[in-house]
Amino acid sequence: MSGFRRGGRQRRPRSVTASLAQIVLSFEAIVVALATLVVFGLRQLPPGLSLVGGGLLLAMIVVAAATATRRFGILLGWAAQVVFVGAGLLNLGVGLVGLIFGAIWVYSMITGGRIDRRNGAAAP
Repeated sequence: MSGFRRGGRQRRPRSVTASLAQIVLSFEAIVVALATLVVFGLRQLPPGLSLVGGGLLLAMIVVAAATATRRFGILLGWAAQVVFVGAGLLNLGVGLVGLIFGAIWVYSMITGGRIDRRNGAAAP
């Protein structure tokens, strides 16, 4: 009974774009948590600021992943990519990882949109 929830309601099909966004953002959340600990451990910022800043970026990514089926979630995902790349001002390694995830994000959004248009699915 694929496509049905326990209550008997049919689930709305998820677009490829939303699926790819959730995958990329989920992996990115793990990396951001670890990058926060790197910035904290290297004492490049005051401890509270590094943990709060990393925590806010992590929360932004989690909310974007949770709402990736809506346009808001995709836009929030784009904003998270910009913030992650901007973290390169604090640590060049973190910025490089942010650029890599940004490239994966762009590729996923372009490819997912192309597949969704071909399949006729409603993109978020």
